Formats: sequence, C-alpha cells, structure tokens
Amino acid sequence: MEFLYEYGLFIAKAITIVVAILLALGGIIGLVSKQKQGKGHLEINSLSDKLESITEFARSELLNKDELKQFHKEQKKALKAKKKQSKSQDTDNAKQGKLFVVDFSGSMDAHEVDYLREEITAILCVAKPEDEVLVRLESGGGVVHGYGLAASQLQRIKDKKIKLTISVDKVAASGGYMMACVADQVLAAKFAIIGSIGVIAQLPNFNKLLKKSNIDFEQHTAGEFKRTLTMFGENNEQGREKFKAELEDVHHMFKDFVQSQRPELEIGKVATGEYWYGIKAKELGLVDEIQTSDDYVLNANENKKIFTVKYSMKKSLPERLGLAASLSIESLLMKLWNKSDTNFR
Repeated sequence: MEFLYEYGLFIAKAITIVVAILLALGGIIGLVSKQKQGKGHLEINSLSDKLESITEFARSELLNKDELKQFHKEQKKALKAKKKQSKSQDTDNAKQGKLFVVDFSGSMDAHEVDYLREEITAILCVAKPEDEVLVRLESGGGVVHGYGLAASQLQRIKDKKIKLTISVDKVAASGGYMMACVADQVLAAKFAIIGSIGVIAQLPNFNKLLKKSNIDFEQHTAGEFKRTLTMFGENNEQGREKFKAELEDVHHMFKDFVQSQRPELEIGKVATGEYWYGIKAKELGLVDEIQTSDDYVLNANENKKIFTVKYSMKKSLPERLGLAASLSIESLLMKLWNKSDTNFR
C-alpha cells in the first residue's frame, strides 16, 4: 500500500509538471500568434482540375482495362477534331472565360464581409468581361450595416460589367436576400429558404428587476432621441413609437433596394417579412432558376476554367484548440440528436 501511495504521488507530480509546461508553452505561442494576427492570405485553386481528377478516378474505378483504353482513344479523337475546328475558326483551344467561385456563409454580425471584400478585389484585378463570378451564398441575415456593405461589395462586380451569379443551396433570408438580389441571376435549390424582406429588433428590459432590488439607473443624453429604448431605464410610449418609426424607415430602404435590383417584383407582395422555399420563390420572382450550385459548376466546367477564391486568416493556437473542442462537442450532440425520436424525417 505504501508503494502504491508513493507511486500515485509521483504520477500526480509528473502530471502537474507536464500541465504547467504545456500552459506555459500555450501562453508563449498565444502571445506570438496575437502579434501575427491580421495577416491573411489569398488562396486561388483550380476547381476544374479537381473535377477532372475526380472524373479520372471514377473512370479508373468503374471501367475495365479495355473500356478505359477505348475511352481514351475516343477522347483523343474528339480532342483532335476540336483542335481542327478551332483552327479553322481562327480561335485558340482554351476554354472561353473563367468562372471565379466565392463562398459566403454569413453570421449575424456579417464580419465575413471583411474576407469578401478582399476576394472581390483580387478577382476584379484580373477578371475580364467574358469572365463570371459565382457566389455560393448561405445566410439568414443579421445587422443592417454589415449586410448593406456586403451587398455593396457584390455591386462592385456588376459595376465592372462582369456577370454575377448567386446560388443559394440552403438559405438567403433578410440580409442574405439583400445580397442575393444584386445578382444578374439568382439560383436556388428546391427547398432553399428565400425572402424574409423585413426588419426586426428586440431587447430585454431589466428596469422592473432593478427597482425590485432597489437599484437606481441613470442615463443622460443630449438630443431628444439620442436614446429611444434602453435595457435598464424605464421606457415610454414616445420612445417606443420613435423606435418603431426607425424600423419602418429601414424597411422602406430595404424594399426600395430590392425593387431597384429586381424591378419586376411585386414588392408589396413579397416584402411582408415572410420567407418561401425555392419553388415558390421562383413563382414569386425572387429567384430565376431552380438549380443547385453543384450542377451549375458542372455545367460551367464544359466551357469555362473554374477557380475558387478564398481569403482567410491564420488562426492562433488557442483558436485552433477552441475550434477542435467545439467540433468535438458538436459531434457528440449530433450523435445524441440522431438517437432521439423527435428528429425531423
């Protein structure tokens, strides 16, 4: 028993020392990472090459040796005929134009617009009139000023006379649709959520709780409507009416913006704050085609060279550890959810 006690004490000391060393190293790495924050980098990759690689792998797995040999023979023959036709038409054999693909998955505060502006700037530096930009958009909306800026970034593409296509596979609602409506054409999956052209604002009020606890709250402003509603003070009808009027003003701006981008819309019919699924959204004129981004990319690959453009920031060690932890928790929760009988099926 004495041996086991001594051995356990030794193990505890060893673990304590190791943890202390790891914490010290983590602190040092964290400080270094903070100094390097703000240094992002641009990634441009060929999606056409990736699709070609996938196709070649699938053929090699599905076709036997003779079938694969015959396919390559026919492909070589077709390529030769295409070269001959291109030569006679005095054109090169290169694919006509490029398709630049950008992914935007927006959060409530729309901080992703910082990356979007870098990606669009990079594209505009090299894009030509025959090129096209595809934005794969997913967002349920958020702050007005953030999504207003995001829509303005997309407008830069159109101002340069470059075709802009936006594809929505899951959701483009509220601020998300504010972005989507800028496009020359909007694509949506059948069950993608589209619309929600409205404005919402909400905040709790703790004034009664403070009074119950005998806590005074003071707020001083200069200007009658510097502050309309407050979380801690006692709100009045005048402040509420002003707050509602401000929301109505924003809603009118939202409607006017959508109408300017899609003049054929019956704006009074679709600007009620409701959302619709892709099929109904097409009937209402909110989207142009029912199609997934995957199908659009595959079709475009036949005559365009496709590139993905992504701007990202290097994550610090604490951020990477935090992300790993959150993914582990999410995985555990999903496993528990999948075992539940209340799932949507």
